[in-house]
Amino acid sequence: MIFCSLYSGSSGNSIFVSSGNAKILVDVGMPGKSIEQALKSIGQKPEELDGIFITHEHTDHTKGVGVLSRKYDIPVYANEPTWRGMENTVGKIKEHNIKVISEECVTIKDMDIINFSIPHDAASPSGYAVNDGKKKTCIATDLGYFSDEVKLAIKDADVLLLESNHDIEMLKFGPYPYSLKRRILSEVGHLSNEDCGRAIVDITDGKQKKIILGHLSKTNNYPELAYQTVVNTIRESGLQLNKDLILTVAKRDMPSNYIEF
Repeated sequence: MIFCSLYSGSSGNSIFVSSGNAKILVDVGMPGKSIEQALKSIGQKPEELDGIFITHEHTDHTKGVGVLSRKYDIPVYANEPTWRGMENTVGKIKEHNIKVISEECVTIKDMDIINFSIPHDAASPSGYAVNDGKKKTCIATDLGYFSDEVKLAIKDADVLLLESNHDIEMLKFGPYPYSLKRRILSEVGHLSNEDCGRAIVDITDGKQKKIILGHLSKTNNYPELAYQTVVNTIRESGLQLNKDLILTVAKRDMPSNYIEF
C-alpha cells in the first residue's frame, strides 16, 4: 500500500491512499488545481483515481471535490447526511458519481474502505480505515475526544494519521472568540496535542506503527510543539520512539509522509 498526506491542517485536507489495484483520496479540501499538482508531485494521476471519500461536509475537507469529480469523472462517496450537508457547496456531481455510503464497508477492487463515526460538529462525520487484506491505514481527524469507537477502528493500523490540532494554552489565550474556543475544546471539536499523545499510548500494543500527526491549527499550534508534546507523553508512559512507534508530522501546504508499506 501507499499512503501520502497531500495537505493536512485547518486550511485544507486531502490524503492519497493506494493498494495494488485501487487509488483513492480521502477528502479534497483544497482547490482542484492544488490537488492535481500535489498528485503529480508524487507521481500519481487524478484520472486514475477510483474514488473520493468524504469525512464530513466542512469546506476544509470538500473545497475541491466537485471540480475533481466533474473533470475526471470520479465517484464521490459519503453518507447521506454528509451528502445533504455539502450538496449546495460542491456543485453538480454527475448522477452516476454520487455514491451514498449505507454500509460499514465499501470495496473497490482489492481495497476495503471501512467508515466509522467520529465525534465532531458535522452532520454525520466519519473516519476511514483502508486495508488490502494485508496492511491497514487509518485517517482519524476532527475528533472532539478519543472515543471507544475510534479506538477500536484504528488500534491495529500499520499507518495512522491522527489529529493533533491545538495546544490548549495557545488556544485559551489566543485570538479566537470565546464561542469558537468553546467549540474547539468541546466533545464535538478537535483533539489537543495532549489528548493525541494519550490516544497514541492507548493504542500502542507491541506492533510498531507509523503515526502521523495531522490537522494542526495554523493559529493555535506549531509542528514542533505538537511533536514534542506527543513525544513527552509517549516517553512518560515508558514507550520508545523508533521502537514502539515512528512519529512524524504532516505538512500543511505540501505532500508529506509518502509511505510504502
